[in-house]
Amino acid sequence: MSEVQNIQWFPGHMTKTKRKIQESLKLVDGVAEIIDARIPISSRNPDLDSIIQNKPRVILMNKCDMADPSSTQKWINYYKTKNITAIPVDCKKGKGLNKFVPAVKEVLKDKIERQREKGMINPTIRVMIVGIPNVGKSSFINKIAGNIKAKTADKPGVTRGNQWFTINKGFEVLDTPGVLWPKFDDKIVGERLAFTGAVKDQIMDTELLAMRLLDFLKVEKNPLFIERFKLQNENIEEIESFELLKLIGRKRGMLISGGEIDTERASIMLLDEYRAAKLGRYTFELPK
Repeated sequence: MSEVQNIQWFPGHMTKTKRKIQESLKLVDGVAEIIDARIPISSRNPDLDSIIQNKPRVILMNKCDMADPSSTQKWINYYKTKNITAIPVDCKKGKGLNKFVPAVKEVLKDKIERQREKGMINPTIRVMIVGIPNVGKSSFINKIAGNIKAKTADKPGVTRGNQWFTINKGFEVLDTPGVLWPKFDDKIVGERLAFTGAVKDQIMDTELLAMRLLDFLKVEKNPLFIERFKLQNENIEEIESFELLKLIGRKRGMLISGGEIDTERASIMLLDEYRAAKLGRYTFELPK
């Protein structure tokens, strides 16, 4: 799938962001990394571990309401084996965010204890928020800071400069622009980012993307997916994905002149309904 494989999306401001993160690390006590619970591997920057090194970290598994709950729990257990605290959250609705500050304090308890021994009572805790574009950083800050201070948009790369936000007395977070790697070495990473809307649709072949999504959906056989497209009497695993796309288009009445199926329109509809969680809850990646 060369259309996805050859995406190179690393504008100059993203290179600058990596440098800013490294420069800002000395200003913070810890790092909160926001990832997409549906694609915990593809939605994180592989360079981040080496950038933040030994800084204490909390992982926020955003969009947990759209991911398979049992898979999310597997990831939480996996991170625990790596001594990393992971919290399932829904940044738009605020679900799980009440656990954020206590989790950070728990991760930093040794440092807080050392500060207390030095006579520093209730020092300000500062945490940097990191993540790839469109993963939910601004929604997280808006919810947790209690008012709309950070710019949000449902498209990649909206936040540009570093901004500080006070969450409550003695607790501040630093927002950073999103970081995405300079090259998608693995075409599947590109596909999964595109499924979830983290890559602009304009640079994708929409029909190809819809077919790749159907490769996954037809194996999962989620009852919501089957019901929504009235596929109960179809042996969907046996149907080639482009034919399945045409079948779905026909069932939705997406016909053009001559009775042909408008597969472009059907593709956009399928991706939109998946992203709106109307086809069920899916996790594309599990711990190794």
